[in-house]
Amino acid sequence: MDFGLTNDQQDIQRTARDLLGERAKPERVREHAEAGTVDVELWHGIAELGWPGIAVAEEHGGQGLGAVELSILCEELGRVAAPLPFLPTVLAATLIEHAGSEEQRGRWLPGLASGELRGAAGGVGVVPGALGADLVVVVEDGAARIVENPGDPVETIDPTRPSARVEGAGEELPGNVEAALDRAVVAVAAELVGVCDRALSMTIEYVKNRQQFGTPVGAFQAVSHRCAEMLLATEKARSAVAFASWAADADPSRLAEAASIAKAAASDAGREVTGGAIQLHGGVGFTWEADVHWLYKRAQVDALLLGDGKHYRARLAKLIGQRAMAAAA
Repeated sequence: MDFGLTNDQQDIQRTARDLLGERAKPERVREHAEAGTVDVELWHGIAELGWPGIAVAEEHGGQGLGAVELSILCEELGRVAAPLPFLPTVLAATLIEHAGSEEQRGRWLPGLASGELRGAAGGVGVVPGALGADLVVVVEDGAARIVENPGDPVETIDPTRPSARVEGAGEELPGNVEAALDRAVVAVAAELVGVCDRALSMTIEYVKNRQQFGTPVGAFQAVSHRCAEMLLATEKARSAVAFASWAADADPSRLAEAASIAKAAASDAGREVTGGAIQLHGGVGFTWEADVHWLYKRAQVDALLLGDGKHYRARLAKLIGQRAMAAAA
């Protein structure tokens, strides 16, 4: 099994990294985060490129690509903690496409795929990205419903993704919510991989240049070991997301377990790696001026979004138990 990217997928990754490197620089992220606003100009730019609909079927206005391509974009956007409604919107689109009725897909997906509509998804209560969204898919007790009037704004740890409290009644999605949710959590896990990758690279750059007693702090064993642990956590999450993205399109029968592994690994890595990044940046890492804290805050929210690591480890244990019992029967 080859998890290397195809030439087309490499082009998507390269285009995204170049564009975001130019238009989602830390100072721009900070500007919108401090104002509590979405980068509307950049959102319109990526909408014109078709990014919100990259994994939406062509019949509903999307590009008709797959979970791997969506994961690539989520990872790149995670690397810059972009102040965009991209992930919330694709989560809503994913749940509607794979669990909604044909009427619901026809009503909502074209607008979500084009970026004309903004969506969000989460549990009852505070939903990241719900502020300003046209609809929110609320997942609760194995069911999902579409809420068209998100509630009041709520200030959260991550100001790059304005949130709102969502508790209203709405139209239920009649399809397989669990399978749709598996696809959605892979996208969240992919964003966490990007967050971890950027936090790790920023930390390595810092410890190589920061000197203490005339020696780069990265040369100290405790620091180098912590960086190695951060790398291991990032790569474990990356591998799990790669497999889950592949399974979503190539072998859906394996997706439930693969998605559980990916979200558990990525949620744990997000907290561990960004927490390590703050610590290894020393005193400056705790200041408002340090850009690494945007990644830390994004990781805390994503780690909980649609279920935390503990939830998915418990689910994985249950799935493996069910499989063992079926094999023994």
